[in-house]
Amino acid sequence: MVSMRIIFILVTLCVTLSLGACQSAGYHRDQVRAESSDKTLTVGRVQREIRVGMTNTEVAEVLGSPNVVTTDAQRREVWVYDKIATESAVSSSQGGIGILILGVAGSTGASSTTQRTLTVIVKFDDKGKVRDFASHTSRF
Repeated sequence: MVSMRIIFILVTLCVTLSLGACQSAGYHRDQVRAESSDKTLTVGRVQREIRVGMTNTEVAEVLGSPNVVTTDAQRREVWVYDKIATESAVSSSQGGIGILILGVAGSTGASSTTQRTLTVIVKFDDKGKVRDFASHTSRF
């Protein structure tokens, strides 16, 4: 009678431990995103921190160096920030102790890959101050 209780408790403990170790790829992806730096270029950051009338030095302090610097037809500077991010999350779990005791081994896994693009265009006037800015983002 005592041995049946011990076996039941061990099996219950092992199953609980093996199930508790499973985490999805989505969970890992969210953890990676949460650890991203506040300096990451995002649409929200552009909308929150860039204003018409800022100098090009102030824009560079906020957004960093642009990918492309060009001029328009009136020879005014236009800065283009073009960012591409690939996020991959892979999660796998092996069968826990409980499964190994029962003589069954198994593994499960999931993966997720997402690509995002962000293009920010900042147009300056002839005095080097922001006259307009726009952004475009996509995810696939």
